[in-house]
Amino acid sequence: MTALTEWQNVYVIFGSAAGALIGLQFVVMALIANVSRTPELAQAGEAFTTPTIVHFATVLFLSGIMCAPWRGIAPVAALWGAAGLAGTVYCVIVTRRLRRQSAYKPELEDWLFYSALPLVTYAALIASALLGFAQPGASLFCVATSAFLLLLIGIHNAWDNVTYHVFAKNQKVDDR
Repeated sequence: MTALTEWQNVYVIFGSAAGALIGLQFVVMALIANVSRTPELAQAGEAFTTPTIVHFATVLFLSGIMCAPWRGIAPVAALWGAAGLAGTVYCVIVTRRLRRQSAYKPELEDWLFYSALPLVTYAALIASALLGFAQPGASLFCVATSAFLLLLIGIHNAWDNVTYHVFAKNQKVDDR
């Protein structure tokens, strides 16, 4: 399908970036593995660290399916719609985890980047899947925008996690 092949370079870039950033997250986790953990910090990891990997993995998934040689838009639209639905459910779970964890009190920026923006982005994937049948061109822009936003949200959140561990956690350890 010509419309999808015109987007392949975008998804090669997005997928490569997402894959590299997933790898970097694993490196960071290995570097901070010796930091003492409490049950509260484990809850915080589920709320703050895991969603970053999920967003990067979603971008990698979208990039993979968007580069596959589909004959029509219907099957790929169903897949990106399913990814949007799964991501939306996951955002609800993350929001609950943000509320329940007690290691850190989330600020407005945290609520935006860990809950609200991902939720809107995953909902846009669902909407673009529905739009794909009537307006394929517009839906492809929507999917690309969603993938790009998830990549940016993931970058923000990864940086947020690293700076927290480098500055806030080290400061607490140094103050003891």
